[in-house]
Amino acid sequence: MAVIGIMSALHEELAAVLADMPDEQRVVVAGRDFWVGHWQGHAVVAVLSRIGKVAAATTATVMLERFGVDALVFTGVAGGLGSGVRVGDVVVADGFVQHDMDASPLFPRHEVPLYGRALFEVDAVLSLQLAKAAQQVLQAAEQHLGPDTLAQFQLSSPKVHQGLIVSGDRFVATSSESQALREALPAALAVEMEGAAVAQVCWDYGVPFAAVRTISDRADDTAHTDFNRFICEVASRYSRAILLQWLRERAPI
Repeated sequence: MAVIGIMSALHEELAAVLADMPDEQRVVVAGRDFWVGHWQGHAVVAVLSRIGKVAAATTATVMLERFGVDALVFTGVAGGLGSGVRVGDVVVADGFVQHDMDASPLFPRHEVPLYGRALFEVDAVLSLQLAKAAQQVLQAAEQHLGPDTLAQFQLSSPKVHQGLIVSGDRFVATSSESQALREALPAALAVEMEGAAVAQVCWDYGVPFAAVRTISDRADDTAHTDFNRFICEVASRYSRAILLQWLRERAPI
């Protein structure tokens, strides 16, 4: 049976996943708790990625080396960059770039040295499946979140976007920073702190990777507003529902 790896960025999201795994067993590797079990008939390993590119790369490498996962999915939150990408929307990545990678003048800005590329694509089939699942969940957002939560966070007709996500070891939380990212990487829809590192690791190993990010803020001066409450009441519920919908429709291999 194929093994699916699920990496969550925050404790609340991982807890939502573990609540649905009836037989999870903890395995500690590299100081991390990996939870091995089953979900919707699939063999699953779930883990908290920790924050930042190095921590996420370490976690992904253990997933691939120690647990031999056949596909890896990352779920978490991100700041919105692209026009029309609003709080409460979901972005499914089609590729990742490290926005803080700059080895110029030896290499072009954003290019990862010795790879000859800045962009690391995700698995197209896996991403399409997750986008479909996300679309189904967002169409029933009131059912998953409740009308009060939608009203409190002013979420109206949330949408699914597919495109570039950029990663860096900095929480982008000012309007000037987000504007600079839009100018440097105009195709970017969202910004976060882990995905590009995981994408590079999976590229090295040839393992399918995809990522789903709920937009928690616009990566500007209001990025801290109600962040923790948003994670608990919106993002973690979206993550669980999207993964659940995806696994239900994905035939066990």
